[in-house]
Amino acid sequence: MPVRIRLQRHGKKGKPFYWIVAADSRSKRDGKFLEKLGIYNPNTNPAIIDINVDNSVKWLQNGAQPSNTARRILSYKGVMLKKHLLGGLAKGALTEEQVEARFKAWVDEKEGSISKKTEGLAKAKADAKAQALAAEKEANEKRMMDAAAAESPEEIAEETAETVEETTTEEAVAETPAEEAVVEEAAEEVKEAVEEVKEAAEEVKEEVKEEAEAVKETTEEVKEEIEDKKETAEEVKAEAAPEAEEEVAAEEEKPEEKDSKKE
Repeated sequence: MPVRIRLQRHGKKGKPFYWIVAADSRSKRDGKFLEKLGIYNPNTNPAIIDINVDNSVKWLQNGAQPSNTARRILSYKGVMLKKHLLGGLAKGALTEEQVEARFKAWVDEKEGSISKKTEGLAKAKADAKAQALAAEKEANEKRMMDAAAAESPEEIAEETAETVEETTTEEAVAETPAEEAVVEEAAEEVKEAVEEVKEAAEEVKEEVKEEAEAVKETTEEVKEEIEDKKETAEEVKAEAAPEAEEEVAAEEEKPEEKDSKKE
């Protein structure tokens, strides 16, 4: 069964992290796996890599083939180096103590470089933050100085004069109760005018109502006259009907009389 060491994706959209697994090469990327060897999180700087070195070396020795990305990760964590050292041990070129010593020295050096990189990134971040604060402070001071320079003594005097004028105006308004009385009288007159308009509207409404009643009564009278005329026409028609029947009968008898005279 061909075994492949590869990454299996996890996490949410835009922020993935990966498991490093040994899986059948015929299985799906995120399908079943034989063993989980470690994790790889690229969302941090530096990236977080935690891997079981010994188990990874065993899979490599048994013929497992890593993917390109997995090979770089294994090399970064010293897995490929340890496999190489164990190959020398198997050939008798190295002893077990030498293998462990060389691997430990390499790991210590690697951790030191990673630590220096982390410290450098933290220092750069702190320096950038300090520079941003200093620039902001300088900009605020410059803005305050410009605002102070823009306010000349003449402008300050003008602002003071405007303030005094506004205060005087408020006092003058407060000392004129006569004007308030005038306003109240005007309001009363407006109120009376509104009442008069309302009364006029009510009168117009009553007149319209009376006219409507009169039109209604006239309509009823006309309707009654039409009914009377209709009844009269019916009576005339009823009286004229018998006379018309007698005339028709007389006309029918005349031909018979003529025929008897001829005989």
